[in-house]
Amino acid sequence: MADVLDDQVSSDRAQLAPDERAELHRVETREWLESLDYVLASGGAERATELLDLLEQHAHRLGVQTPFSSVTPYVNTIPADEQPEYPGDLALEKRARALMRWNAMAMVVRANKESDGIGGHISTYASAATLYEVGFNHFFHGPDAGADADQVYFQGHASPGIYARAYLERRFDVERLRNFRRELSPTGPGLSSYPHPWLMPDFWQFPTVSMGLGPILSIYQARFNRYLEARALKPKGEGKVWAFLGDGETDEPETLGAIKFAARERLDNLIWVINANLQRLDGPVFGNGSIIQELEGIFRGAGWNVIKVAWGSKWDELLAKDDDGVLARRFNRLIDGESQRYAAFGGSELRAKFFDSPELAKLIEGWSDEDLDQLNRGGHDPVKVYAAYHRAVRHEGSPTVILARTVKGYALGEKAEGRNPTHQQKKLDDAEMRKYRDRLNIPISDDEIGKYPFFRPDTDAPEIAYLLERREALGGLMPRRVVKAESMAAPGPELVDEFLEGSEREVSTTMVFVSVLRKLLRDEAWGKLIVPIIPDEARTFGMEALFRQIGIYSTYGQLYEPVDKENLMYYRETKDGQILEEGITEAGAMSSFVAAGTAYATHGVNTVPFYIYYSMFGFQRIGDLAWLAGDMRAKGFMLGATAGRTTLAGEGLQHQDGQSHLLAYPIPNLEAYDPTFAYELAIVIREGMRRMYEEQESVFYYLTLGNENKAQPAAPEHLTREELEAGVLEGLYLFRPSPKKRARKHVQLIAAGAMMHEALAAAEQLEADYGVAAHVWSVTSLKALHRDALDVERWNRLHPMEEPRVPYVRRVLEGAKGPLVAATDYVKILVDALGRHAPRPIVALGTDGFGRSEARAELRDFFEVDAKHIVFAALTALAGDGAIERKDLAKALDDLGIDPEKPNPAAV
Repeated sequence: MADVLDDQVSSDRAQLAPDERAELHRVETREWLESLDYVLASGGAERATELLDLLEQHAHRLGVQTPFSSVTPYVNTIPADEQPEYPGDLALEKRARALMRWNAMAMVVRANKESDGIGGHISTYASAATLYEVGFNHFFHGPDAGADADQVYFQGHASPGIYARAYLERRFDVERLRNFRRELSPTGPGLSSYPHPWLMPDFWQFPTVSMGLGPILSIYQARFNRYLEARALKPKGEGKVWAFLGDGETDEPETLGAIKFAARERLDNLIWVINANLQRLDGPVFGNGSIIQELEGIFRGAGWNVIKVAWGSKWDELLAKDDDGVLARRFNRLIDGESQRYAAFGGSELRAKFFDSPELAKLIEGWSDEDLDQLNRGGHDPVKVYAAYHRAVRHEGSPTVILARTVKGYALGEKAEGRNPTHQQKKLDDAEMRKYRDRLNIPISDDEIGKYPFFRPDTDAPEIAYLLERREALGGLMPRRVVKAESMAAPGPELVDEFLEGSEREVSTTMVFVSVLRKLLRDEAWGKLIVPIIPDEARTFGMEALFRQIGIYSTYGQLYEPVDKENLMYYRETKDGQILEEGITEAGAMSSFVAAGTAYATHGVNTVPFYIYYSMFGFQRIGDLAWLAGDMRAKGFMLGATAGRTTLAGEGLQHQDGQSHLLAYPIPNLEAYDPTFAYELAIVIREGMRRMYEEQESVFYYLTLGNENKAQPAAPEHLTREELEAGVLEGLYLFRPSPKKRARKHVQLIAAGAMMHEALAAAEQLEADYGVAAHVWSVTSLKALHRDALDVERWNRLHPMEEPRVPYVRRVLEGAKGPLVAATDYVKILVDALGRHAPRPIVALGTDGFGRSEARAELRDFFEVDAKHIVFAALTALAGDGAIERKDLAKALDDLGIDPEKPNPAAV
């Protein structure tokens, strides 16, 4: 019967004349809309949403394909009638913003007038001042708020404005502002270009330049805050993580690459504020479209709460008159390249090009161009910004992103405001400065303008008193980096003891690390502070036993029964788990490392991150984050597993690491070690914890681990424990003196990591077949040796009248007889760089070139680092010293089976 009626209705509708059909459509539309209005009024938004969802499901069942849209209309998310009352003094806040704008501008212009090209940015803070100040005055909780303290990632290019606020707060004197970007000034301390905790350790918390790193760090910081609370390492609170970024910064893969993770983790303690001033350095972010609408679709699709702040309060007057929705439809047609013209050319351009229909023109009847100039963007309206922040901090269940539309170079004048080159604006001439002064109402005379003066009212001025009162109410001044964590005694010598005894059981140094980690997890003081971080390779590294022992952290717990539940080492997720199992994301895992490694400063908790990963996917993949970790004074251990070009058999070119130790060199506060033996690894880990957490040094560690199973020797008998530990930590010690006491020919074989066993085999062959006493040295840290040598070299150069110092590498090798031959599983430059500091040249064997899919023995032959090549290198060096005849080398080549015509592995 229903089908018959449906057919009849369809037939009747088809017979209607066009004007009759249009009238029917209007009536139907009105009835549907009135019905929705009734439900909304009587049942509320939740009931209306429920009905719309049921209606959509019903339509799908009937075969109706409902249109998909990831975006909402291009209007403010929060209507004017839902805005909360603004709690602050708008007049005083506007006055304070004017002072900050002026001083930020004067700081940059003065710096570039005094040193042309010194750089700095005016336009970013000009566009973002209101976004920051609403936060400072009403939302950002400072360090004194305890568990409710917020962490704020300030957009790096806005730093002059943050300094300008600190100046008004009396945190900086005028000389400090004069030394913006002049950190080596003889007149006093300077101000760093961007947020850098290494350079300003009491001020900045989070580096945010290079772009893209601040956003991903903020996500994993918010998750780590939840991790600490779940494990009762910090009290639960209402603290938020705020990240301010530019719309152009969303081009960076690190910015948007982890947003699904934030939603999956339900991080409602995370708020992003995207300053959508629509411009990159060179031009529009998306001139042919709308970046705000595009970003809304991306974030809504990922599960974020999206709040758009596109239009200022003056637009509300027009929207209230827009009964037919023509203005909202015009917003939807607006593209950013067009918007840029309105910002640059003002009300007359807006009248001519935006209000481009009779219906739109009617909305602004009686308005002057000056009136149209007041149609501001939402990000410059404190009332609109406050409403967005107010809703964001109360939202539950997902992270929030606020898309705030602003003008780049706002208020800077016609040469800068909304113009393509505004990002590069560093200077204003006197006329432009006077206009800016007048616009901001700054009491500076024309005569003073050319001196680029700063202006700061007395402390009892109403606007200054207001700023200070608001910060006191919110937990103190910001940004402010406060280290509250106390010194903790490192684990005792028992951490190392068992490994000094050696073991005949063949294990890799990766498994030795797991043993050390287990001991630390059982430590009464340190156990709960250990944070294992793994990017989906725990089983590869033999760490799956930890799944059951300490659990994998999950905000959900475990809502399913794992397929391996009956196994002893099943995959166990729990709300208070200790392991951070990050999945296939080195950038995400490294961001967790940074969050854990800086918790001593952020939360006063001495968490110790152990981040283990394929060494090839370390520095060359996340080098920017590792450099940032150094800047941020992070602590902890990065562990490059399956390290060495010839150690990871079969995996081939993209997996075989021969350069990570070279890439570790540039980071000044990163200690890098390549331990061969179990006791070496344990010694370095214990020393690292002593330096980082007992002595509270701002260093962190990179340790390479192998996956080749070998018996672990006991500590050498010819060394005391003190001598052994000193040698391991300095980077070089004699592991095996040659038993050939009366030999006339000697050679010193220096080896690291996987090559140590090749060197030991080579030593036996040299002694047995060639009568050469071969002494084998373990080099645990080429970087430590090189840094020491450079320090000594510098001291000697600067102290010509003092007794010259001797670098460690020369001291220990000075009395060693014969040539020096070094073999590592890494590029040769590591040894070559050290060679000029040694008592004699060092012959370097290494693994320059692309890897291959092969077994270890074949790889080591290919790269010419196996025992036979070490033997031949030693014999060649002895011939060079005249200790053997050169004609004997040809026979040695044949005996060793070395093909002298094989291609150079570095070139094929």
